[in-house]
Amino acid sequence: MATIQKRGSSYRITVSSGYDIEGRQIRKSKTWKPAEKMTKRQIEKELQKQAALFERQVETGQFLDGSITLAEFIERWLKDYANKQLKAKSLSGYKDLLPIIIQELGHIKLAKLQPHHIQAFYNNLADGKMRRDIKYRPLKELREIAKSQGFTQKTLAEAAGVSLQCVRSCYSGKNVSKETFCKISAILGKNNLFEPIGHLDKLSDSTISKYHRVLSSILTTAVQWQVMPSNPCSRVKPPRVKYKEADVLDEEQVQTVINSLNSEPLKYKAIIMLILYSGLRRAEVCGLNWEDINFENNILHVKRNVIYTPATGVIEDTTKTKQSTRVLNIPPEMVRLLKKYRNEQLEQRLSLGSIWENSGKVFPNDKGGIMNPDSLSRWYNNFVKRHDLPKSHLHTLRHTSATLLIAGGVDIATVSKRLGHASKTTTLNIYTHAIQSADAIAAEKLQNMLSPSKRLRS
Repeated sequence: MATIQKRGSSYRITVSSGYDIEGRQIRKSKTWKPAEKMTKRQIEKELQKQAALFERQVETGQFLDGSITLAEFIERWLKDYANKQLKAKSLSGYKDLLPIIIQELGHIKLAKLQPHHIQAFYNNLADGKMRRDIKYRPLKELREIAKSQGFTQKTLAEAAGVSLQCVRSCYSGKNVSKETFCKISAILGKNNLFEPIGHLDKLSDSTISKYHRVLSSILTTAVQWQVMPSNPCSRVKPPRVKYKEADVLDEEQVQTVINSLNSEPLKYKAIIMLILYSGLRRAEVCGLNWEDINFENNILHVKRNVIYTPATGVIEDTTKTKQSTRVLNIPPEMVRLLKKYRNEQLEQRLSLGSIWENSGKVFPNDKGGIMNPDSLSRWYNNFVKRHDLPKSHLHTLRHTSATLLIAGGVDIATVSKRLGHASKTTTLNIYTHAIQSADAIAAEKLQNMLSPSKRLRS
């Protein structure tokens, strides 16, 4: 039963919500202030309505105030906001960082969370002084023991109730969560197949900045929900992140890559050439449908991403930003290559018959389904090794495409639009060196045009 107490021109409504572990009664309170010109009868009626509503909110756990801990709020934030509003890739990235945040700050009540708590957290991340007992490293014996008990990767995943990717991560020696460790250990009947990881390594300024963005986003929601008056993250300065100069291939190296593609499957030749011509992200390449290509006008429509997360598997999603949904011109040579590849894909589809999944993708997996972007990256890494090419990653080709455009005199606004960057500032920051080089060439050209010897000859 709610109790009501008049306090000046407002009213304090208090509701009991049970008892804590020490037997003390837990009370939740809120203040309600009547609108101006309300009559006494209207105030009494509305006050009873507000008291009943508040009581229901407390009973159903819908009421939040500053007395809840950060960990409790994060649980509610995930349920009521993040799981519904964030993109799958963003949500997965947030969840990767949340365990450390909860471990170090989760016990603090929102009302008492101060900037100095957050600053100390960032300092510990930078100094490598933070425990990371939430992650476990699988031992080499895990695979052998699972095999001796008759488990394949697939059957172990099904028995433990984890994803196949989690089991693959274990077999390759990658760190896993405590939940995965417990489930697999329980199925195999052994607790000594994983070892807890000790302290975190010192984290880079870029990684600490990611923690700051996640925490700030959570606490901004707390302010919007009126659980706390202000966001303490706004009074803390995270490390300043310097944009890393993009790794690129020079023209000679690019030509070597192109020549090496002649002995590779036509599908992958088309992918690499398309990235070089368009600067597409790998997720955008995997998301292309045949209907997105206008073969008559040499136009490519970028409408979607394909992403992978352990929680969702391979799924389609919207593009990274609003600006990433774009229309690009591609050269006739690229169009001819795509037409040739399309004919080859049709032949493959006919040969597989009912096995073909017909996802409509330009670049599907071997059975016609949606291709995992990680698979594309693995292919490129093996391609580089097979041909002894200069060390690079798939994303290097995107950077190379942009750099070649800048070197060719294409303006930054156009380059930024082709890349699908959120703003020209992003392009300027990433390709500073390329822009400076192009500017130096421009200055040299001006000197040649305006030098005294030129004027005398004319």
